[in-house]
Amino acid sequence: MEEKTLKRIYTKLLTLPNLFTAWKFDLSFLRDYNIWRVGRVRLLIATVGYAGYLPYAPGTFGSLLGLLLISLLKPHDLQLLLIFPFLFIIGAASADSAERFMGKDSPHIVIDEFCGYLITMVFLPKDLAYLIAGFLLFRLFDILKPPPIKRIEGALKGGIAIMADDLLAGLYANLCLQLWRLIS
Repeated sequence: MEEKTLKRIYTKLLTLPNLFTAWKFDLSFLRDYNIWRVGRVRLLIATVGYAGYLPYAPGTFGSLLGLLLISLLKPHDLQLLLIFPFLFIIGAASADSAERFMGKDSPHIVIDEFCGYLITMVFLPKDLAYLIAGFLLFRLFDILKPPPIKRIEGALKGGIAIMADDLLAGLYANLCLQLWRLIS
């Protein structure tokens, strides 16, 4: 077969409609970002199991995976605090590698949203109301980037910049929920 024909078939296979939803999952990143140079494991981490390739609001889905993890496992705060530095380091390294091929702060890189949500929920009850409030506040601060988040994001480079702004958004959301808990 000709190379053009193979590429066309490959492209068609990668964009087949998902059987469970009306969305099309665009998996052309396997071809576009040279997955072999980025490293499959790094890409898997940076996109949180390829959730970053969902077609609408990938950052929201990255945060939802954090919510799902906490709601199912109900980790103790000490466990979250122990795992977070590890996740931050591997997240920054994988985001840095992926960013070189996907572009600056690509929407497909969602490890930062996943980790930011985990920080949001430290030292808070893990019940449904707090999980949802934490999710909404985290997304709000992540999207609006109030000072000094925007400035810090601009001052840093690479994977650290990608991770740092969401770390701060998570801290802001956590502080709001801590204050709410204190006054209620």
